[in-house]
Order: sequence, then C-alpha cells, then structure tokens
Amino acid sequence: MSDRPPDGPPAGTGTTARRRGRPPRTESADTRDRILTAAREEFSERGFEKTSVRGIAKAAEVDSALVHHYFGTKEQVFEAAITQSFAPAIEAPKAIEEGPLDGVGERLVRFFFGIWENPATRAPLLAIVRSAVTNETAAAVFRRIVATQVLSRIAGRLDLPDAELRAELAAAQLVGTAMLRYVIKVEPLASADPEQIIARLAPVVQGHLTGP
Repeated sequence: MSDRPPDGPPAGTGTTARRRGRPPRTESADTRDRILTAAREEFSERGFEKTSVRGIAKAAEVDSALVHHYFGTKEQVFEAAITQSFAPAIEAPKAIEEGPLDGVGERLVRFFFGIWENPATRAPLLAIVRSAVTNETAAAVFRRIVATQVLSRIAGRLDLPDAELRAELAAAQLVGTAMLRYVIKVEPLASADPEQIIARLAPVVQGHLTGP
C-alpha cells in the first residue's frame, strides 16, 4: 500500500497551499480588468445598494477574496470602476483649451454628447449615475471624482472670480440633460436628434462659463 495521502501531494515535497484570495504568480494580467468589467455590469444592472462583492466575484469568475485583494471594500471597487469608466469624461477640460473661449460651450457640449451617444462609453456611465442617485455612499464617491477630476480642472482654466460656480452650473446643465435623455428617457428629449440638443444647449453652457 502507498504512503501517499489519497488526495494530496506526495509526502515530503514541501508543497504548501496558496493563501485564499491571493493570486498565483501565473495569474492572468487581465484579472483586475475582468473584475472591474464585472463590477460595472453589476452596478449598472443592480445599483450600488444591491450589488455585492460576492456577486461581482461570481460574475468575474474569481474568488470574492481576490476582489478584496485587488480593491478592498465594495466602495473601493465602485470608485475604481468609476475612475476607469469616467476616463473619457476627464478629457473634458481640454475642450476649454482647444480654441477661443467664445466657442467653448459648443465644444464642451459636443464632447459630452459624443461620450453619451457612444454605446461603449454610455453603459458604464449609466451604471455610475444610477448608483449615485440611489445611494449616498455611491453619490459621495461620484461627487469626489467629478469635483477633483473634472470641475476643478475646468474652473482652473476660467480666469473669472466665480469660476468654480460657473463650472458646476455648466456640469449641472449637462448631467441633468443626460439624466432625462438616457436614464429617465423623457420624450421627446430621449429620441431627439443629438445635433438639435447640442444646438440648444451650447449657448446655455456658454453663458454659464463665460457670460456676465
């Protein structure tokens, strides 16, 4: 009869079990991105409140401890997902620089709706907005990202005493329109031609940023 345990490695090999939740050295480089993708889908479908780390792990086909290893708490997973999803919007301040200030309203609005009209970038943004409007923790994370990554950068490019308020009013105009068009889907706004919306919103956003 063999001295080898029925379901283990041969005695004396020095083999030890990998710590639960820790990725092996051969862990695929895309594991972290796979978790983030699953997180965005879960937050989009269920909202922040009903999404769990266990659910994210199941969707990503990893152990829940691995999610904690990479990101920590559910709030930290959400923030990481937001930061990645919000990357296109973070480029918005460049619209301030690319041309004269008297055309910044149209450039910014056109940039904003370019992101929302693209299905690939719209889906993760929907996840962010839906979670932020239903949960205060998610809303706090969203506010912090928007304030530090977008609004402060836009305000910094406006040489005006109330630049921060102006940037926030412009953002409120754009986010409010996005809520009605893409989340609540109020007609006729939901099905209106994007060019028509841009033509009407651009002067309003321009007024917020550079008007008297």
